Amino acid sequence: MINLSGKVILVTGASSGIGAATVQTLAKAGANVILNYYHKQQAAEAIAEKIGQDKCYLLKVDLAEKNAAVKLWEEAIAWKNNIDILVNNAGVFVGASVDDELDVWNNAWQQTLQVNLVAVADLCREAIRHFKTRNGGTIINIASRAAFRGDDPEHIHYAASKGGVISLTRTIARGFAKDNILAYAVAPGFVRTERVESYLEEVGEEFATRDIPLGKLATPEDVANVVAFLASGLSPHTTGATIDINGASYVR
Repeated sequence: MINLSGKVILVTGASSGIGAATVQTLAKAGANVILNYYHKQQAAEAIAEKIGQDKCYLLKVDLAEKNAAVKLWEEAIAWKNNIDILVNNAGVFVGASVDDELDVWNNAWQQTLQVNLVAVADLCREAIRHFKTRNGGTIINIASRAAFRGDDPEHIHYAASKGGVISLTRTIARGFAKDNILAYAVAPGFVRTERVESYLEEVGEEFATRDIPLGKLATPEDVANVVAFLASGLSPHTTGATIDINGASYVR
């Protein structure tokens, strides 16, 4: 049912976790995928090998750097001379509390907002400008359950950044639908990624799933499948919506 043949899709933060599952799912549906990564080059290369070099293009860019998103977009466009779909998945999750020193607090806020919101907005800007020349396109922003219910006191800045992603996505959907530009947000809760696995080793599975009625964590593939559906264009009137993937742990 989902056929992405001929589509060119840029996925950020795609060397592991949700991003890695997403690029592989999109490639299986026929898409040409641009895999952005920064830290995990070997993992990115392994994914590209699995997908096929002709279908997967690797770009190493650190989105924590100012204006790096613009550089990423320009290099991504150069591969096939166009991009049809942007998936903003890259994100950071660093801790800082109100009891930390001010420089620790400030650094956590600045890094988190730069990667989780400013770089996302910069890529959305580039995508919108490009899509206007091509009679439309699709933006899919990975947000978080934390955008709606908040997070723990160590990650106030993370929740704030993801709340910004939701508002950004909704504004794009409302403002550019006339240009045939669709914008969606996906808001996962706990997803069984490498980072979460280390957390589970500390607190235990039962503790982590205590408030998830479904009784288990989502998988990266669960999120990737939703992204693939939104990328398909099968439901254009869903533009502006946020799809929750949290096992009913937060129902809006």
